[in-house]
Amino acid sequence: MGQIKVIETEIEGLLIIEPTVHGDSRGYFMETYNRKDMLEEGLDMIFVQDNQSMSSKGVLRGLHYQISHPQGKLVRVLRGEVFDVAVDLRKGSRTYGKWHGEILTEDNKRQMYIPEGFAHGFLVLSDTAEFLYKVTDYYHPGDEAGLAWNDPQIGIDWPQLTGSYRGTADSAGYTLPDGTPLNLSEKDKLWGGIADLD
Repeated sequence: MGQIKVIETEIEGLLIIEPTVHGDSRGYFMETYNRKDMLEEGLDMIFVQDNQSMSSKGVLRGLHYQISHPQGKLVRVLRGEVFDVAVDLRKGSRTYGKWHGEILTEDNKRQMYIPEGFAHGFLVLSDTAEFLYKVTDYYHPGDEAGLAWNDPQIGIDWPQLTGSYRGTADSAGYTLPDGTPLNLSEKDKLWGGIADLD
């Protein structure tokens, strides 16, 4: 049982993982994490904590990263649909500042592995979404930082989102097609752009 399919992205180390799903008329079964399968694919990260969140439509969480205690993350959606994004912040990386986005849903059951040294965020496209992620280091208070989700230098193409950049990370004026306004935490409205990291 188990068996995973690992799909490389254009950013080294950033991976899409598809579990094998065993389904019949009763429903389905899958292994959402199997260390042996990961090791067989050359993935030897060790996870120390699971985190789960629930968010409503239009919520955008991110872009977050850790300063001194970077976390690798294995992310997936239990219920709903999100557009999940990772931005490479690894100094010296040939893809520094590049981003990759992936639609993660309860139906496609895809996971994304985001290595240490990335900023991460997601936009909820369904009425609600339950989001689960495993991390390779514990939470350290005061160690979190972030980037503006709409930094034009990064240029993330958030699906279904309309609005115009006004020079800050504020969400005012941004909506989904049905009129749902973009919903950010007060902290996420204040992050600067990637140029501020240099």
